Amino acid sequence: MLTKAAKKIFSLLIKVGVLGLALVYIYHQFIEKGDSLKRFQQLVNHISQQQVIITMSAIVLLMLINWILESIKWKYLINRVQKISVWQSIEAVFCGLTWAIFTPNRLGEYAGRVLFLPNRKRIHGVFAMAVGAFGQSVITNVLGACALMWYLYTYSHLNIYIYIWIFVSAIIFMVFFLVLFFHIQWIVKLLDYIPYVKKYHRFFDIMGRYTKPELFKIMGFCMARFAVFSFQYYLVIHLLIPEMPVVKMMLMVLILFFVQSALPSLDLLDVGVRSATASVLFAHITTQALAVVAAVSSIWLINLIIPAILGSVFVFKLKFFDRNV
Repeated sequence: MLTKAAKKIFSLLIKVGVLGLALVYIYHQFIEKGDSLKRFQQLVNHISQQQVIITMSAIVLLMLINWILESIKWKYLINRVQKISVWQSIEAVFCGLTWAIFTPNRLGEYAGRVLFLPNRKRIHGVFAMAVGAFGQSVITNVLGACALMWYLYTYSHLNIYIYIWIFVSAIIFMVFFLVLFFHIQWIVKLLDYIPYVKKYHRFFDIMGRYTKPELFKIMGFCMARFAVFSFQYYLVIHLLIPEMPVVKMMLMVLILFFVQSALPSLDLLDVGVRSATASVLFAHITTQALAVVAAVSSIWLINLIIPAILGSVFVFKLKFFDRNV
């Protein structure tokens, strides 16, 4: 057993290590993606300074609204396990963003959040967070699938029978996701059928405790967040390419989210994946590929890097061993 002093030293070393990794990754990505950000700066030089300031201020404000909404959602989710204040929820969410930035598939976000909980509640917290993440995934997949159907119909020129087959499959896909979310207790029952997993029922049982009204409220938070970061994309792309048709732009953004959600990656590498995907998609409606890449890079900077930097302040408040460390 570690002594109290040893725990404090070990805890401090972990915190410094997490912070160091986050800063190294952020610095590395600024070096890697500097060209895209410079391109963005060059593009806005030809636009009214007042318009640029207003738009980018709105983007930053929307970023804060987005993560505050996520914090309120986290507080609502975790109330089943542990009562926390809105501020404690904000600390946990932003700390999680610092962890997420250098871990595959944002897995570190789970650690960053649940370490703010008492030891005995942390695994419960992981499954509570999974419910919120699943709700966000449902919104992304359902709206993305709808947009993808439009894309295939408009640009792919598929055989009508193939398109009908894909269309029916997409409907089944969307209905499946929606039904499963609002009957998430089915997942609990399924896990109970797995012998090795069943013994951990006391941890994952929390997923089945949310009532239908509560799940609708959680879905409401997810939809609000989705609307916020979709609007961010609209503002930046409209700033750089004002002539782009709004409806087509937003449908492409929905597909971008859909594709991105299906690709495993590091947060710091996401911008490259997003940029490549956006270039291919938006090529159908604009020839200004560099402007699209610049827009995606700027939103990545604001939505992920700035919160990760802010979250580093809360890393030192983490409790690795117990609530007294």
